[in-house]
Amino acid sequence: MTHILALIDGSIYASSVCDHAAWAASKTGASVELLHVLGRRDTASQPVNLSGNLTLGARSELLEKLAQHDAERAKLAKERGRIILDAAKTEMEAAGVNPVTTRLRHGDIVEAIHDVEAEADLIILGKRGEAADFAKSHLGSNLERIVRAATKPVLAASRTFQPVERALIAYDGGASGDRAVAHLAKGRLLAGTPIDIVSVGEETPERRAKLENAAAVLSAGGHDVTAEILPGKPEEAISQRITARGIGLLVMGAYGHSRIRNLVIGSTTTEMLRSCPVPVMLFR
Repeated sequence: MTHILALIDGSIYASSVCDHAAWAASKTGASVELLHVLGRRDTASQPVNLSGNLTLGARSELLEKLAQHDAERAKLAKERGRIILDAAKTEMEAAGVNPVTTRLRHGDIVEAIHDVEAEADLIILGKRGEAADFAKSHLGSNLERIVRAATKPVLAASRTFQPVERALIAYDGGASGDRAVAHLAKGRLLAGTPIDIVSVGEETPERRAKLENAAAVLSAGGHDVTAEILPGKPEEAISQRITARGIGLLVMGAYGHSRIRNLVIGSTTTEMLRSCPVPVMLFR
């Protein structure tokens, strides 16, 4: 891992994103790029119905005022974005991360990530953004869009950072799970960190063989690995494991048709990601 892309906004998760990025950089020696995207709603007024009894002169005057308002709003949004990036860069540098670069973009956040993610090995963002309803524990509106669109691993940061002393891979034997195992086995992100790799469901020879093979890949990469098949429902078994074992990072695939993958992105909603108190690293 040589380059980390960290998405920064004005939410309370921004500091946590910086902390998670600093942790990943310290483990891997990667550089960090801080990205803030000015969405269209930040720089443009809502559409206005100019029909009705307005005279031509009144319409022209209103349009001129709206244009001035949009220009001022865009200027303020850009200034605010630069302040957010500069503050995050200062925080990162104080944590010993070097180099740290910043980038301010306009437009849709998914399109912006598509343009720059080729340079990154990991994308980090908060579980919730500025527009999320914290009282209802809603996830950020862009999180699922980014995970679906990104071609690189995505780390959804928890509200506060805690040192990762043990990691858990929720493994179902699918392609994205194998990709997660291979990525972590050859990388330095979890070097020296014990890893639990678990499969949830009925014990079968096929499930056991796939789990043991995945554990062997991690062991060959120098990791201290514990492999187990857990009974019960995936969401309950994984949550209990996180609590019982002091897990600091959950790793899992983001796509597929198995129940364990659909916990995060799929027809059974994002419940695990929403309720999990630790950061979640997702692989397609």
